[in-house]
Amino acid sequence: MKRTWLALILLVTATGPAALGQSQVKLLNSTQVVAWLAGGVSNNRLIRLVKENGTDFAPTPEYGRYLRAAGGNAALIQALQVAGKKAPAKSSQCSPLLIKAAEFAKERQFEKAENQLRDLLQSDSQNAALHFALGYALQKQDRWDDAFEELTQSAQLTPGLPEIHNQLAYLFFLSGDGDNAIAEARTALSLDPANAEAYRRLGLGLYSTGQYEAAMHAYEESLAREPENADAYYDIGITLQDKGDLHGAATAYRRALTLNPSSWETHSNLGIVLHDQGKLDDAIAEYREAKRLAPQEESVRSNLGNTFCDKGDYDAAIAELRELYQMAPTWANGHGCLAKALMAKHEYAAAVSELRLAVQHNPTGSNEHRILGQALLLIGKDDEALTELQTAVSLNPDSDLAHHFLGTALFETQKFEAAEHEFRQAVKLKPTADNHYSLAACLMILNRYDEALAELETASHLDPSDNLYRARKEELLRLMRTREQ
Repeated sequence: MKRTWLALILLVTATGPAALGQSQVKLLNSTQVVAWLAGGVSNNRLIRLVKENGTDFAPTPEYGRYLRAAGGNAALIQALQVAGKKAPAKSSQCSPLLIKAAEFAKERQFEKAENQLRDLLQSDSQNAALHFALGYALQKQDRWDDAFEELTQSAQLTPGLPEIHNQLAYLFFLSGDGDNAIAEARTALSLDPANAEAYRRLGLGLYSTGQYEAAMHAYEESLAREPENADAYYDIGITLQDKGDLHGAATAYRRALTLNPSSWETHSNLGIVLHDQGKLDDAIAEYREAKRLAPQEESVRSNLGNTFCDKGDYDAAIAELRELYQMAPTWANGHGCLAKALMAKHEYAAAVSELRLAVQHNPTGSNEHRILGQALLLIGKDDEALTELQTAVSLNPDSDLAHHFLGTALFETQKFEAAEHEFRQAVKLKPTADNHYSLAACLMILNRYDEALAELETASHLDPSDNLYRARKEELLRLMRTREQ
């Protein structure tokens, strides 16, 4: 994929030098304004473009209604009205297909927006603004190569528009290519050194390459040009969150929410931070607000269910996660959490069913196989448990838990020599009191009392507060004295 994108970059930059300092965006038309709005360009940036370039139309009240339906605010409409007083007498009519596409984009129905835009491009294939809006709709569907093609066409048709490079920078960021994200953001800044959005994209590129301080500086530059930008504070939040500064991240997210309380992404990310801080009730409140704002977002419901589970509110966790799977049956995350909640309610068969789904979604996950094996042991399906636990060990030979529970399954199926080997592996990997105790139990069955006693003494030393280890040691000592008589 990166090779394909590299070819596209070369194609874009080939047109770049001729465009520097001489943007082809002059006298904005009614289609451009709606298309750019549909393509994710902020109201603040559109206002600046209108003021700098002027328009070739005066907005009618009907156009203003269309613009509001597409996400335009009162300040943008006012800027258009001011610019329109100097405009030539051109129509402000806009294609109904484009208006509908913009409304779909605002409602996050990006596949429907794509369909409208493709219909428009059949009769207007050289319209850079339409290609830009289509690229945005494709990016929102995670179709990054397709989005790149559309943005490249837009760049060829309007090479002087920084927003195209901003979008390219964001695509690179999403794909994990921080270096090219930085390069595209800097291209945007070379076209428009005052572009607040370009500084944001530069910050994201720097953040993705681990350059946290430089990223924070870029965000500060963005805020210096657009102080009330909620998205900039959101980006600061994700940077600080990744850096491990949970307090700073929470502060940034809360600032973003004061500016844009309707951002479900910000509520959701704040919920994650609060969860990591152990503030589970506060996290639940944020997830619930995110769910209210975006009821179709699976990740929000999944995080909410997991947080209920971590809090020990198993009924709420079960209800939330079952509602999630009714809405999105193929959603992969959360089956383990739902299984944990079901097991707490002693619904073991249902828990095993959820764990089988977890394995199905991640067949190479050692933890998924191990937890399923543990659950199968609980309901007496020892042979099936043995198979799952052997798989878990093969997938992660360095997991003491996988070896421990495989040893348990072998012990239950009376394969004591093999069980001893697994318990010794568990002890070698992590010499916990429980691992030593399990090895001792196996050695006792094998009548190797001296070795078993040594393991019990080690377990007691490691965890002197557990009376079980001392009790078993005393029991073994009595048995050994009896045998000596």
